[in-house]
Amino acid sequence: MTARLADIAGQAGVSEATVSRVLNGKPGVSAATRESVLAALDVLGYERPVRLRQRSAGLVGLITPELENPIFPAFAQIIGQGLTRQGYTPVLATQTPGGSTEDELTEMLVDRGVAGIIFVSGLHADTTADTQRYERLRGQGVPFVLVNGFSPKVRAPFVSPDDRAAMRLAVTHLVSLGHREIGLALGPERFVPVQRKIEGFLAAMTGQLGLTEAAARRLVEHSLYTLEGGQAAAGTLLERGCTAVVCASDMMALGAVRAARERGLAVPRDVSVVGFDDSPLIAFTDPPLSTIRQPVTAMGQAAVRALLEEVGGTPAPHSEFVFLPELVVRGSTACLPAYSERRTGKGQDQTAG
Repeated sequence: MTARLADIAGQAGVSEATVSRVLNGKPGVSAATRESVLAALDVLGYERPVRLRQRSAGLVGLITPELENPIFPAFAQIIGQGLTRQGYTPVLATQTPGGSTEDELTEMLVDRGVAGIIFVSGLHADTTADTQRYERLRGQGVPFVLVNGFSPKVRAPFVSPDDRAAMRLAVTHLVSLGHREIGLALGPERFVPVQRKIEGFLAAMTGQLGLTEAAARRLVEHSLYTLEGGQAAAGTLLERGCTAVVCASDMMALGAVRAARERGLAVPRDVSVVGFDDSPLIAFTDPPLSTIRQPVTAMGQAAVRALLEEVGGTPAPHSEFVFLPELVVRGSTACLPAYSERRTGKGQDQTAG
């Protein structure tokens, strides 16, 4: 026990006597110090004494699409941590192809008496989906928050990245490297984030390169949010002469890299690729992926705050909280070769192909 007390005291930065008082439930310890000792127990892997275990303030459902795309586990981790810190128990419900639908998962969570639900990239992002399902949920007295997507028909707090700004960042970066034939690979057009990305892309391409909207639209290709989807969309864009491809997810971007290599092209020497999300481990791909970082931590924390305000009887505004993304430049983008030569005064008779 002495060694254990010493370990806990060292981790918490307090004396062994203070640890002992906390573990035995004795007075004379501040709330902050008590929390530090309990956190030290958790970090070191010790179980909290039964009398000190925080009772769950209730269950909160978290519904996500499949977990193969690493951005969704990242959201689940941040949201789950935020809920746990506030005394709630997160219940993760995941949609899988051929498995439970969003409606079935929602019903399951409601039947289990959840205090609220957070939806990530759900049907609220699909402009063809019936939004009455959310009104019915509200009618059942279950608060909810919606992440990544927006509908003016749904009375709830929304949390989203600025998809238009994301495309502006990506296009500006690629234009600065000399690219003019820049393609956009993304998912089905019925989704709100897709529509917003297209709007941002077209505005950037017409504003920065002087293209007509029709010419810019020719550089937009829809597919699935998968590696294979990115490979197919990028392949089409490369055949149209694109020297750079912006993708709506990091998984699609990895597919774009594969599509380039299939054609004997090197990334970034011949083709530049920009992803979206900055998913975990994406910095360690070959080449490390330049991407637009979705502010997952800030968005996840905002979703938790908004939901718990609703649960606590102080409803958050029924509006959209929009978070600015960030361009992360790594190894998958580079100057267009002819552009680089012109900048250094070489190859004056060459064109950008």
